[in-house]
Amino acid sequence: MPSTPVDDDPLARERAHLAASRGALRAMREDAESLDISDVTANWVNAQILERQIEERIKALADLSDTPLFFGRLDYLHAPGAEQAEGAEGEQFYIGRRHVHDGDGDPMVIDWRAPVSQPFYRASKKDPMDVGLRRRFGYTGGALTAYEDEHLSDPAEAARTSKLLQREIERPRVGPMRDIVATIQPEQDEIVRSGLGGTVCVQGGPGTGKTAVGLHRVAYLLYAHRERLARTGTLVIGPNRSFLHYIEQVLPALGELAVRQGTVDDLVAHVEVRGTDDAAAAVVKGDARMAEVLRRAVYSHVSMPSEPLVVVRGSRRWRLPAYELEEMVRELLDRDIRYGAAREALPQRIAHAVLVQMERSGEAPDDRVQDAVARNSAVKAAVKEVWPAVDPAKLVLRLLTDADFLAEHAKGVLSEDEQKTILWAPPGSGRRPARSVKAARWSAADAVLIDEATDIVERTHSLGHVVLDEAQDLSPMQYRAVGRRCTTGSATVLGDLAQGTTPWATRSWQEALGHLGKADAVIEELTAGFRVPTDVITYASRLLPHIAPGLTPVASVRENPGFFDLRPVTGTAETVAACEELLRNEGSTGLIAADARIPALAEALTASGIGHLAPGEETTAETRLTLVPASLAKGLEYDYVVLDEPQAVVDGEPDERTGLRRLYVALTRAVSGLIVTHTTPLPPQLT
Repeated sequence: MPSTPVDDDPLARERAHLAASRGALRAMREDAESLDISDVTANWVNAQILERQIEERIKALADLSDTPLFFGRLDYLHAPGAEQAEGAEGEQFYIGRRHVHDGDGDPMVIDWRAPVSQPFYRASKKDPMDVGLRRRFGYTGGALTAYEDEHLSDPAEAARTSKLLQREIERPRVGPMRDIVATIQPEQDEIVRSGLGGTVCVQGGPGTGKTAVGLHRVAYLLYAHRERLARTGTLVIGPNRSFLHYIEQVLPALGELAVRQGTVDDLVAHVEVRGTDDAAAAVVKGDARMAEVLRRAVYSHVSMPSEPLVVVRGSRRWRLPAYELEEMVRELLDRDIRYGAAREALPQRIAHAVLVQMERSGEAPDDRVQDAVARNSAVKAAVKEVWPAVDPAKLVLRLLTDADFLAEHAKGVLSEDEQKTILWAPPGSGRRPARSVKAARWSAADAVLIDEATDIVERTHSLGHVVLDEAQDLSPMQYRAVGRRCTTGSATVLGDLAQGTTPWATRSWQEALGHLGKADAVIEELTAGFRVPTDVITYASRLLPHIAPGLTPVASVRENPGFFDLRPVTGTAETVAACEELLRNEGSTGLIAADARIPALAEALTASGIGHLAPGEETTAETRLTLVPASLAKGLEYDYVVLDEPQAVVDGEPDERTGLRRLYVALTRAVSGLIVTHTTPLPPQLT
């Protein structure tokens, strides 16, 4: 039988366009690799900068073989931007992860972030946005295997759910988090494309895609405001290293390589963290009232001058009375500028006053004379006496070890019991306080206090945009630390109040945004669940009235209800057997358990010959099971999950509410199926 000509076979035509687009991308990369900059750079500094830019361009042009170059097509009724006159010709655009052009510069693939691509996500039968045809493509590996059409402007065609879209949402995942650029929904697209100037807070339950929306928003902002963000910088903040490793491939897949990633602990790493706080101390140290205690402690070093200042210049002596010096000090205090900036300004104020006296006596001093007076030993000594330098770490160490110093500056702010709670060696305890900054066993909360004190002394550098994920677990002082990094920029705050698992977990987004310094942020709520199957999210939502009353439960939009099973067992052998059962399916499997039960489960898996990974390690075809402590499960996802002993997860936390929130997180990590195994009764909130 003769083969169908390419011209008569739509799928063959699309495959041909994919092959041609890959060839064009390869040519773009080869062009970048062949650039010769030897004759265009004036010096070695310019050459280094240009070489680095070319290297980044080459990396950005990489063709990821298992990632579709384009995932959709738009056929406009009229050329975008042109008048929609009768008979006007439309245009056709392929929508993909990055722009690709041919040898003549004509586009073969349009970046999903371009304005012309927006109708791919937002057009509907009710509002077709001048789109005649929207075509979605289906892939197996990197091969284009199917397509699906919607004739949005055809009134005879009824609106329907895309089968390919459902298949893409439910596709098994192996390895790190994948991007959702092919499946972005209209409500998600509005958040992704919101402007750089405003801060957006996204409340989203499990599986609503809030993390992916935040990462795609960064990619969009870098596209729309590249020059500005290249100067000011962007940062993605996650809860831990495992989480950051999990998401780190999303942005490179979208062609973005210049986004820093880190944790809050990375931001405030002024000292080595070697100690821990109990929950009570951590709550007080994380309270926003500590900012006022620190401010008082820093400015307590300023004292009013009691003696006049005499400056000797050659044979002349210039005298400034104490009251005039006091006026300068009070003026600087009233201006509410950073402690260090005021300290640097004081010598210049003193020198200016001396220059005024010189001019009155007939001299004509210039700026060089003023600078010399500011460096005069008598002026330096006076400034050191009145406005001494402050070392933030030493200051915090004194607050935490000197009960009298803490009481003086916490009076009316912290109660006596709260002060005693955060002291390292309270009176009567018999413990010896740390003798130096290096010897101190600093906790993570202490490092945040040092960061706050550092900012009181010297302004923290602000970035253009910060994405803060799993924000519900931050303390008010941690929010302040993040807020300092975007005082002149904006932020995307992502989280779920129901998943707050710290003793200081966020109670409301309005309160959190106030601590962040973004009280005017827009709060959006995502309630459509794309990841967690219907039966699983319905079961997990039984906990919401107990952990976050008032939150809207997630409604799964998946057609596949998923696999869900509650199994009473007699021991770990049956839990391991459940893992073996799920590993027969395609995709990844996670075994989630209370932290204290991880060693025993690891031993049981090894005895059964089942290889397993730790969170953050990338799954392979041979090893697809990850053993996950419940404390590290947040933000992760697996095709199938075995949840071991729910009551043990609850009991592993300091209080029941936190334990139930931890359980809610663990219950909602599955993409396709969940087995819950238990030897003890389930928590009553689930039954």
